[in-house]
Amino acid sequence: MNWRQKSRFTSLLLALLLLGSCSKKTPTLNLLVWEGYADPSFVSAFEEANHCKVSASYMGSSDELMAKLRGGSAGNYDVISPSSDVATSIATSNLAAPLDLTKLPSYSQLSSQLTTLPLVRTTGQVYGVPFMWGPDPIIYDTASFPQPPDSWNIMWDPKYKGKISVWDDLSTVYMAAQVLGYDKPDPSQLYNLSDQQLDAVKKKLLELKPQIRKMWSTGGELTNLFQSHEIVIAMGWPLNTADLKKSGFPVGETIPKENTTGWIDHLMITAGSENKELAQKFLEYMIEAKTQKLVTDKTHYVPANPQAAQFMTQDEVTTLHLDDVDNYQKRIYFWQNVPRRAKYTEIWNDIKATQ
Repeated sequence: MNWRQKSRFTSLLLALLLLGSCSKKTPTLNLLVWEGYADPSFVSAFEEANHCKVSASYMGSSDELMAKLRGGSAGNYDVISPSSDVATSIATSNLAAPLDLTKLPSYSQLSSQLTTLPLVRTTGQVYGVPFMWGPDPIIYDTASFPQPPDSWNIMWDPKYKGKISVWDDLSTVYMAAQVLGYDKPDPSQLYNLSDQQLDAVKKKLLELKPQIRKMWSTGGELTNLFQSHEIVIAMGWPLNTADLKKSGFPVGETIPKENTTGWIDHLMITAGSENKELAQKFLEYMIEAKTQKLVTDKTHYVPANPQAAQFMTQDEVTTLHLDDVDNYQKRIYFWQNVPRRAKYTEIWNDIKATQ
């Protein structure tokens, strides 16, 4: 072999080595999920087992998720966690990929109360797995409220002017509609309000504006508002209650007499994902009973896999209402698809813009 041949051979060998090293690049699974759904306490084990990296971005509302998916950035994410108000729209808009349930052995363990809902089923296929669920409760500072507030009407009490917070989300519209009694006799009416009802809701929320210290967008923001004593009461998430308790803050959580809305979060794989096989493995891992227990440790949400209870203390089972799921769910009006979502959003934006 002459020196030219040796040179070509060496170059070819280097190219092959470089190609090999590129092919061994650590795959990254990109998530767009709610806060608490990519905590290292449970994600690290998946990364180690699958020799990959999980990179998470967090969303503050369902509308933010939809804007990103429809704004052309869907391909930036592999796994998303839409709630039950937009999961149907994502499933029917070709924004998510259909799932192969044969690759999800834990799917059969999930609560049939959740998997039988039509939320993520279309054209005979399933586009998501129920993951966690829970309410939008009243969260309050027990130093200001020795007894749990029993009604959403407390938000309008002049005594708490400038000391309340509401979520910058359509959930606040639903809450005002409940105060006005529009959930009677059919709670699904909350997601199908007429123009006249929406006008009344708008008037009610404009009356609430002087009471509001700040509208929160992320769970961390609401937790900080309590810790800095800027507010004493809010609509929040069980995640906030858990975080505040861990920090030693005197916090309470309750569902008032009007009941409350709530959500079923799903995990879905985006249609544009280039890591669908790894994403499928991630979905299976996240709905396994052991992982579900770890997620509840972080979020204090209710797991979709009831077998997670076997890894919990009796106190944890009771706190998460896993021993009385049916009665607990009767107090939660799970978010549904809102056919006139654009109109609701217009009303909500008008309320926020009014000085």
